[in-house]
Amino acid sequence: MTGTLHIIEDDLSGEAINALLTLHLEEMHKWSPACKVHAMPVERLREEDVTFYAAWSGGDLAACGALKELGDGRGELKSMRASPAFRGQGAGEAILLHLLAEAERRGYHWLGLETGRPTEFFPAQKLYEKHGFAECEPFGNYVSDEFSLCMSRTL
Repeated sequence: MTGTLHIIEDDLSGEAINALLTLHLEEMHKWSPACKVHAMPVERLREEDVTFYAAWSGGDLAACGALKELGDGRGELKSMRASPAFRGQGAGEAILLHLLAEAERRGYHWLGLETGRPTEFFPAQKLYEKHGFAECEPFGNYVSDEFSLCMSRTL
């Protein structure tokens, strides 16, 4: 990836965002049973408790991610995804760092996420571990099993 990313709060109305989120949901269904897919559809990402961000490199969508308010100083990462052309180039990490900074700005003391356990999710797991996330007990409606992995970090 050349140049810097421009990360903005996004209203989810753009074609590129919708295409990336469609790909995200398709891949989640490809790699996990339907009952274990916790990715939010666009309509849910537009609700008041979620703030959605997009990272752009020039006119190209590089990555996206969202921060969901859980209450009591807690938040959850949602819809973390790098565009295929930007995978492995730091776009996902840039979104993660942006979401961590925003969570700290909001005064959160805890941040959680749910990701998959199959091998397709290893790059995401390694990225989260690199930035201080570790496996934790399931939170919310999640259940830890061979498909779901909950991770958290104290801020």
